[in-house]
Amino acid sequence: MLDDGHVPVLLDEALAALAIDPDGTYVDATFGRGGHARAILDRLGPAGRLVAIDRDPAAEAAARGLSDSRFEFVRAWFSEIPATLAARDIVTIDGALLDLGISSPQIDDPERGFSLRGDGPLDMRMDPTRGESAAAFLARADVRELTEVIRDYGEERFAQSIARAIVAARAHDPVLRTRQLATLVAQAVRTRPRGDWHQDPATRTFQALRIHVNRELEELALTLPRIVPLLRGGARLAAISFHSLEDRIVKRFFRQSSQPYGGDPRLARLPIRADALPGAPLALVGRAIRASEREIGVNPRARSATLRIAERTAHPLPAGFADRVVEAAR
Repeated sequence: MLDDGHVPVLLDEALAALAIDPDGTYVDATFGRGGHARAILDRLGPAGRLVAIDRDPAAEAAARGLSDSRFEFVRAWFSEIPATLAARDIVTIDGALLDLGISSPQIDDPERGFSLRGDGPLDMRMDPTRGESAAAFLARADVRELTEVIRDYGEERFAQSIARAIVAARAHDPVLRTRQLATLVAQAVRTRPRGDWHQDPATRTFQALRIHVNRELEELALTLPRIVPLLRGGARLAAISFHSLEDRIVKRFFRQSSQPYGGDPRLARLPIRADALPGAPLALVGRAIRASEREIGVNPRARSATLRIAERTAHPLPAGFADRVVEAAR
């Protein structure tokens, strides 16, 4: 546990997944508050190197407290990893870790607008200097766009009712506060399916807006094929996801990239013998890993975490591999 109370999820499993070489170069693509990064540094030797990336200014502030000559923090979106490494003359890496979703400190700060627990401005941007806030989106989107976002990113069955309630409410007053939105959603939903009684009615709507505002699924879909060309043979790519939309993208990408046609569906449909197809650029490592009951007892956030691992093979990449975009959830 870190000083701010943040507990890194699947810490031991992530370290084992990376199979860390003490002299290797690694990327922590989602620094957060540095829990995984500190553990990676503990496993690296004097010649090892770790580059950490995060778009959150609070993560940048936390990184200033990590004084280590082997470590460098870069404020960037993780789809910018290739340019980030190229600027540091890093051609290949020995492993990369993506700890997706939102961190506990982000949720706990009401001024960030992520949480239902307190009242705060409806911002929800991980990088407050870029993009449109949740409040700005709610102010301009029509019923159709709101419905699509809440339905597709929140998997919310009452998406249209919620969208209509937001549009009706903003005709009188702008929707600017977290508690204001939570109340609107609760009034629009009224009843929940039996299995959702433990969950606040606005949870799915808040998740949907956060994913949309931060382009989380699009970022992930861009990033995965951009990381693979940076991995040297035997290097590991590990991704921790926290909901089915993220995990679906990771699972699909790993599965396709571990096929003999290199994830190119056009080759899969051609009448070519399997042994004549180009080799797969990735190999799956084990099955999906989930948190133990012991970890969940200490850190309830770990309940929804899924870790998937793939290893770079010696096979060359298919043409245009880095330019592909994994199909996102929408």
